Amino acid sequence: MPAIAKVTKEMIIDAALDIAKEMGAENINARIVSQKLGCSTQPVLYHFKTIEDVRIAAHKKGFEYHINYVTNLSGKYERPMLEVGMRHIQFAIEEKNLFRFLFHSNYYTGVSLSDWLTAENLASIFSILKIQAKVDDRQAYSIFSQLFFVTHGIASLLANNAMAYDEAYCINTLSNAYFGIMSLIKEGNQNLNGR
Repeated sequence: MPAIAKVTKEMIIDAALDIAKEMGAENINARIVSQKLGCSTQPVLYHFKTIEDVRIAAHKKGFEYHINYVTNLSGKYERPMLEVGMRHIQFAIEEKNLFRFLFHSNYYTGVSLSDWLTAENLASIFSILKIQAKVDDRQAYSIFSQLFFVTHGIASLLANNAMAYDEAYCINTLSNAYFGIMSLIKEGNQNLNGR
């Protein structure tokens, strides 16, 4: 008789993340996670005190997945930061449920925007930006934060509505925002040069 496969904490997190992607995070519960794993609810409740702890772990893993997705650059666009922005928008279109879970849930409670935008998770994006724009850390933060809000606004609209995606419009909008911010930095605008 073959041994019964052990359900690990990582398997539970992966199952919860799959549920968030396929059905929406509101469907992450012990019953659905255990069904996905083909086990009873006991392993889920053994590894995690509450189902909210499962959601938090899935959210963290989902955010790592998102960062890898947006920084997996192919060279399709002329500038790396344009590709990062376009990949964020594409993520919102391709992974609507996961996008909503990551950005439209309440898992950043008590975190300021400036703290969130400088989190270690975003270090790879700042590296890309500093090289592309030839700017220092403070300027990179300023450029990224302003570009992120433009990009995220477009992505949120597309993730939450049955809107038509217009790639050329998005490219033009992000390019205009990038060059406008770069122009202000070159002019020495003090409001853009630091936090």
